[in-house]
Amino acid sequence: MNAVGGKLTKLEKYWVLYDVGNSAFVLLISTIIPIYFKNLAQANGVSAANSTAYWGYSISLATLIVAILGPILGTLADTKGYKKPLFTLIMMLGVLGCAALALPLSWILFLAVFVIAKVGLSSSMIFYDSMLSDITTDERMDRVSTSGYAWGYIGSCIPFTISLLLILFAEKLSLTASFATGIAFVLNAAWWFLVTLPLLKNYKQIHYIEVEKHPFKKAMQRLGGVFKDIKKQKEIFVFLLAFFFYIDGVYTIIDMATSYGKDVGISDNQLLFALLLTQVVAFPCAILFGRLSQKYKTKDLINVCIVGYFLITAFALQLDKAWEFWFLAVCVAMFQGAIQSLSRSYYAKIIPKEKSSEYFGFYDIFGKGASFTGTMLMGIFTQITGTSKAGVALICLMFILGFIIFQQATRIQRQEVSLNG
Repeated sequence: MNAVGGKLTKLEKYWVLYDVGNSAFVLLISTIIPIYFKNLAQANGVSAANSTAYWGYSISLATLIVAILGPILGTLADTKGYKKPLFTLIMMLGVLGCAALALPLSWILFLAVFVIAKVGLSSSMIFYDSMLSDITTDERMDRVSTSGYAWGYIGSCIPFTISLLLILFAEKLSLTASFATGIAFVLNAAWWFLVTLPLLKNYKQIHYIEVEKHPFKKAMQRLGGVFKDIKKQKEIFVFLLAFFFYIDGVYTIIDMATSYGKDVGISDNQLLFALLLTQVVAFPCAILFGRLSQKYKTKDLINVCIVGYFLITAFALQLDKAWEFWFLAVCVAMFQGAIQSLSRSYYAKIIPKEKSSEYFGFYDIFGKGASFTGTMLMGIFTQITGTSKAGVALICLMFILGFIIFQQATRIQRQEVSLNG
């Protein structure tokens, strides 16, 4: 394995490629898909506030399903030889779901197919994140993890740009906007599948638990054991609690930014180009944070990201102009990849390697549980108050709580290092 500052190995690059593949669908979720859905719902008489709420509820349902299935799948995947097949199966659920969005569907059926596709995407990330301990070393995790997000941002711009051009110039190409959007869904699904192939071909599970009789039953028993272990390991438990709160705000912003932008009067084209800019700016920023992790402590960089996100959310409370949305898009890009990738690598370094999928199953519970809470609360408060800004105010509170609890997690870590030292 290369030194900390060396180039990425082939296997590390193949792992990074999956971020490039699935990020195409992630970008669709934050741009084209909600716009397409809101326009579809509006055409059927659904109000803007209600369509935003329904969009939030669908995301919440998907995250709830993954939160339930995640630990079970993750625990089963730690069995020798199980991780790659399970990853492939779940990844294909997402890919086919993305392609199926191209079918002519009512707005309700569209949401149903979207939930299936998002479950596939989110569940696949449990296996993907846990692969980090198999494809690199602890010393390189921060850099490799940030590289995944960085190249995911810039790589996803390729199919997204083609999709955007198809939609914007649909009339000149003698296509309807709906048909052009359908082509975009199929294109992104194909991209996701094709760039995942190198990882599927070359990944080997290094850390595992030997195959036992009745693997599903044994997995359930191990799941209960991991839950007990996490409760006893204060550093891990308190970090997960902090992660729940601050990642709540991050995921809610990612999932609801476009819908929120439409509600405050930003045009579709402005939204799409602003979020494309986010991907471009996020690339060098994620790379930068990866290099900073070689000089500064990961916990300090995570603190910077949480504070940055709090300021962004506070500014969003008065957002009502297109240039403000563009400004916020750039600000989000500065921290989005860093806070997710550094949290992932921070966690990967403090958990048992042979139980990485099991522990990342619980990591996913806290992450997806946060996303469920954020989008659900934003949907409820938007419907109650008639304005999306009430939900944004709650996100500010989440970042404050996450920051405070994360300080406790790092204090516990220092105490344990001191005792073991």
